[in-house]
Amino acid sequence: MRVRAWVLGLSMTASAGGSQPPEAPPTLILHGGPIYTAGDVQPVAGAVAIRGDRIVRVGAAADVLALRGPATEVVDLEGAAVVPGLHDAHGHFAGLGALRAMLDLAGTPTADAVLRLVEARAAAAPPGSWIVGRGWDQNDWPEAQWPDRHRLDRAAPDHPVYLTRIDGHAAWVNSRALDLAGVSRQTADPPGGRIVRDADGEPMGILIDVAQALVRRRIPPPGAAALEASVLAADEECRRVGLTMVHDAGAGADLINIYERLVRAGRLGTRLYVMLANERSTTRAWFARGPLIDPAHRLTVRAVKLVADGALGSRGAALIEDYADERGNRGLDVTAPGQLELVARAAVGAGFQPCTHAIGDRANRAVLDLYERLMRDHEEMRALRPRIEHAQVLDADDIPRFGALGVVASMQPTHCTSDMPWAADRLGEARVEEGAYAWRKLLASKAVIASGSDFPVERADPLLGFYAAITRQDQAGQPESGWYADQRMTRAEALRAMTRDAAYAAHAERDLGVIAPGMLADLVVLSRDIMTVPPDEILQTRVLRTIVGGRTVYSAAAGATGRPPLP
Repeated sequence: MRVRAWVLGLSMTASAGGSQPPEAPPTLILHGGPIYTAGDVQPVAGAVAIRGDRIVRVGAAADVLALRGPATEVVDLEGAAVVPGLHDAHGHFAGLGALRAMLDLAGTPTADAVLRLVEARAAAAPPGSWIVGRGWDQNDWPEAQWPDRHRLDRAAPDHPVYLTRIDGHAAWVNSRALDLAGVSRQTADPPGGRIVRDADGEPMGILIDVAQALVRRRIPPPGAAALEASVLAADEECRRVGLTMVHDAGAGADLINIYERLVRAGRLGTRLYVMLANERSTTRAWFARGPLIDPAHRLTVRAVKLVADGALGSRGAALIEDYADERGNRGLDVTAPGQLELVARAAVGAGFQPCTHAIGDRANRAVLDLYERLMRDHEEMRALRPRIEHAQVLDADDIPRFGALGVVASMQPTHCTSDMPWAADRLGEARVEEGAYAWRKLLASKAVIASGSDFPVERADPLLGFYAAITRQDQAGQPESGWYADQRMTRAEALRAMTRDAAYAAHAERDLGVIAPGMLADLVVLSRDIMTVPPDEILQTRVLRTIVGGRTVYSAAAGATGRPPLP
């Protein structure tokens, strides 16, 4: 109750700008470049006026400029483009900031490149301390095979090592880490996980999905100060790349407490829509308390993150048929179906939106079946706007069910372009063509697609997702015609997925996602017009200014982000 009262107080403060007399002049006007509203009635305008934290006028430049007063800040865009504040509908907020304190292994071209980074870190770290990193991907290496623990043993003989794969669903560890965790050839695979073993049955040092916890729980957790530093670092990065709202895909109670404290102190510029992590202590407390719904959209906690299966890259995604490149393997049920249903029912009963990770076609079908049962049993289920996070591989029969059931497809365009070099190896061409990363087919079913990145799995820059959505190409422009190009989004659809429809997925569409009078003034100024320039120029586009609630929280001209004050 105490927290709800604080959020209400913050909301009343934030909305004060909207209560000013109608004749009061705007505090900010942007003109001199295209204003892409993401709206249906007026998709492009010449200027926008903001008073306090709300938009008051959108239209022709002459009409909007006529409203200015002596204190109005008037910005000539000089051809730069404006879009609504960009949302990431699926990211790991603290995880983004935590990258600064660990080995960043993204893009390492070989296992040897990873080992060199580990060796350098080991030389500087106290003996016995943990070496932790993230971002390796064996699919990017010439051998494209799982590495083994012995190579890590040689690189860091005096340190336990834990290196998370790029997707977060596998870890590469050394013998010292396995020994500390008591993992040996006698250790059974835990439910929902797999210990990869060599021909003799010995653990290779690769732990899939739930098996990661066997070692991960031995790593000392970050203290409150380190966690807060990660949150602030993530906030700075998000503002820099034009993200005004992030849907945090799984936060525990301690992290949410930090969010509350920082928002109360006015130290976060990014709006947060939080999914509870499926941890018993967290869900028990929050289901009893009920959702935290902030009318100002600074911090809302009204969803829960569930996990049905693993990831495609580590062959943990749950498939209807065998993996094309590993016969006999159909992936993992990371959460037992009965337990998944138990938590989902409790979430719906407590008023929390279920957001379930499902990548493989078998997992997606199981989650759609579960949601359909919940809709029959709970009349409020549809109003909660249930989501499937990722929805990467779908059976053709299940695609129309998203639109029919009103299930939001929370998808990440850069997953498609990262996975395309090897996705057909895992699935076979027929399964890819039928329903892998099937954006157009989902849109045709009248499904809502909310776009995100899954950072730090992918980079947080939303323009990379926009580019991937409209091209289905990598950053080198390959393949030349686009990978299964018939599934590309239009530019308008891609923009809507990361603004208006992402806001809908967070129950925020009445205030966010569109540049229109009465909406909260979240906008991003871009150096190039991403709606018209050649696709490769999108990758050269910079964020010039990020505005949240009428306040500039990032300016490229200033060269740094400022600490945003309370609105």
